[in-house]
Amino acid sequence: MSTENEGNAVPQAPSAPPVPVDAPAVSADSAHSNASVTREHATVPGGDAGTGAGAGPGAAAGAGAWPPPSPPAVPSYASGGGGGSGWGASYQPQEPKPGRRRGGLVAGVLAAALIAGGVGGGVGYWAAEQNDNDTGSTTVSAADTPADLKREPGSVAKIANDALPSVVTIEAQSGSGEGGTGTGFVYDKQGHILTNNHVVASAAEGGKLQATFSNGKKYAAEVVGRAEGYDVAVLKLKSPPADLKPLALGNSDRVAVGDSTIAIGAPFGLSNTVTTGIISAKNRPVTSSDGGQSGKSSYMSALQTDASINPGNSGGPLLDGRGAVIGINSAIKPADSGGLGGSGQSGSIGLGFAIPVNQAKNVAQQLIKTGQPVYPVIGASVALQQDSGDGATISEEGVGGSKPVTPNGPADKAGLKPGDVITKLDDMVIDSGPTLIGQIWTHKPGDTVKITYERDGKERTVDVTLGQRKGDS
Repeated sequence: MSTENEGNAVPQAPSAPPVPVDAPAVSADSAHSNASVTREHATVPGGDAGTGAGAGPGAAAGAGAWPPPSPPAVPSYASGGGGGSGWGASYQPQEPKPGRRRGGLVAGVLAAALIAGGVGGGVGYWAAEQNDNDTGSTTVSAADTPADLKREPGSVAKIANDALPSVVTIEAQSGSGEGGTGTGFVYDKQGHILTNNHVVASAAEGGKLQATFSNGKKYAAEVVGRAEGYDVAVLKLKSPPADLKPLALGNSDRVAVGDSTIAIGAPFGLSNTVTTGIISAKNRPVTSSDGGQSGKSSYMSALQTDASINPGNSGGPLLDGRGAVIGINSAIKPADSGGLGGSGQSGSIGLGFAIPVNQAKNVAQQLIKTGQPVYPVIGASVALQQDSGDGATISEEGVGGSKPVTPNGPADKAGLKPGDVITKLDDMVIDSGPTLIGQIWTHKPGDTVKITYERDGKERTVDVTLGQRKGDS
């Protein structure tokens, strides 16, 4: 998922079949990675065509090119989460049982775990209750804190106090009774809530959605639009309160490694949880699948943070040191189980990934305006091999009988051919097909990008004007 090897936590995946760089997603079993990551979905018992299309990371090269063939399965790292438990090509995901899930995915260039939650609330209540009833110890009280104590404007306490009323815990329930929890935040005064697609996907067709604010007030919500490839969704409160306070949106392009971060969400069902850290990396390629809800994957060029995020944090805001949103928490790299078939406990090990807010804002505007996403494409299919580090190779064969380079598409007009190996997009090193997809998706249709590629041992560069593909189907 990155230009460097993320470690040997999981065995190397076999080479994946070619996938169109224009396809907004890949099979749920195709989380590709240099390191393994998982979206946070955990189960809880009981409970409730655009022009010139071709190769944007999520658009098919032709009308019949979607969906692409399924790459190899990726092991699941989230306890009770979606995704596979082995690498075998014969792996078939099990039918999900009704229950509560914590919105998650298995991610791939870095395979990551999605983070929606649901169980921890009960445990937290029990522990608090036990403590309150224990009167056997003698305590010494410090001097009372002044009632007029002022928190510094840039302090974590002040930022959290200001942001918490604008963050909601989302409960999603499908028509069959399967439920899940995640997080979202107020996007505008009209009642739009920004979150992850994988948090609400199970309730998108005939299900129920409820948003709970930090003051305990609950509001029914409905889906305005979903972008499976970007893993972004917009909800709208059916009867929004008049005093909604949208969170300020920052500029994720200006974020620097080392900047302070604050994450807010409902890890393991514990709403209104605030954690802190720093930006530990930028432009981290992450591919994640939703564990079988849609059979598709998302791609991002993510912000990486060491702020503690866990199942239940999905869709919540990642704030900067001024309290502005710089990303949407979406996935984590959980601890490895150490075996092909074993199950790992999903939880924070200091590797969390967020969708940059600049990208999320563009997608949200599309969804509010039209109800469907728009993906930039280059009009070529690439192989989704991971650990070679050699770049993204334009496939010799297309998907579903289509041509690997869309006739008269952006790549074709630029002179790109099957077998060309793309090694850079603008100044960003491209080490794999998923990395190329995630990088293309940081742009908009109509943008012109410089592609560096190798052909017959010679390096060349060419300008490509990105086409577009509408919708996820």
